Amino acid sequence: MDIESAVKIRIQNLCIEHCITINALSTRAGMPRSTLKNIMYGTSKNTGIVTIQLVCDALDISIIDFFEDPIFENIDTVND
Repeated sequence: MDIESAVKIRIQNLCIEHCITINALSTRAGMPRSTLKNIMYGTSKNTGIVTIQLVCDALDISIIDFFEDPIFENIDTVND
């Protein structure tokens, strides 16, 4: 699995855990709905750490909590 897919799934799972929609999350995070929708629909191929931090802040979790999930254990590496 690539990192973008893992981030997308993690955000989906966190929304389910916190009983919140993607639209509500974007409002709480203070970011345009299009930003999260682009991540969720795969049109954004480079989700920045600042965006992930905004999501974490909106859900009251740490960035460590975000990435400390089994979904990130088998990420495909990029070979340069």
